[in-house]
Amino acid sequence: MIELSKVDKSFGQHRVLWSIEETVARGEVVVICGPSGSGKSTLIRTINGLDSIDGGEIVLNGVSVHASGTNLNAVREQAGFVFQQFNLFPHMSVLANLTLAPLHLSKLSRRDTQEKALELLDKVGLSHKVNAYPSTLSGGQQQRVAIARALMMDPAVMLFDEPTSALDPEMVGEVLQVMKRLARSGMTMVCVTHEMNFAREVADRVIFMDDGKICERASPSDFFQNPQHERARRFVMDIKTE
Repeated sequence: MIELSKVDKSFGQHRVLWSIEETVARGEVVVICGPSGSGKSTLIRTINGLDSIDGGEIVLNGVSVHASGTNLNAVREQAGFVFQQFNLFPHMSVLANLTLAPLHLSKLSRRDTQEKALELLDKVGLSHKVNAYPSTLSGGQQQRVAIARALMMDPAVMLFDEPTSALDPEMVGEVLQVMKRLARSGMTMVCVTHEMNFAREVADRVIFMDDGKICERASPSDFFQNPQHERARRFVMDIKTE
């Protein structure tokens, strides 16, 4: 589903990704973790072209994302993206937030698009908020709307960039439950997250990054019980002592 080959990225003189090599299989759930500033969010943003790259190649579902002539809008239809800060349109209802892109980009009728939106809102437990505006929703509810919105285009993969980091602790669980159900449905998912219990329960693989490099790849059980890289061992020890 995703292939990264020798991906480099710098912001000015600061190099944030160093020759990244990775693949994600169809239906796989991958959690990317590591200390702040390790390049995790930049990496996931390069997968659908939100951030450019300086070298290498990223192929998403058969399309070279950063090649000249690539239609990035078409790429982003293939890759649903859930941000830290929800990014809902505040002047639009929940229903309008979900239907805006599909009405402009897909061939579905308005009626079919609205039916699909209502079905997805039901799946994330928010069918009763269809006419509400983002300002009236809790953070957890806004993030669940954002997940439903990303699913409206039937993406081949879902990308999550620390989707619970802006939430109060009591709201984290409701978002993670939606993500767990999505993972168990067979969706390909790449998740940058600090929620290590989610990684233990749901991930097929954990990728650990530090200083712009992938230091370790492992199953959740191997990563949390017996990390091999010295920096990964310190990371896991810090988690256990929190």
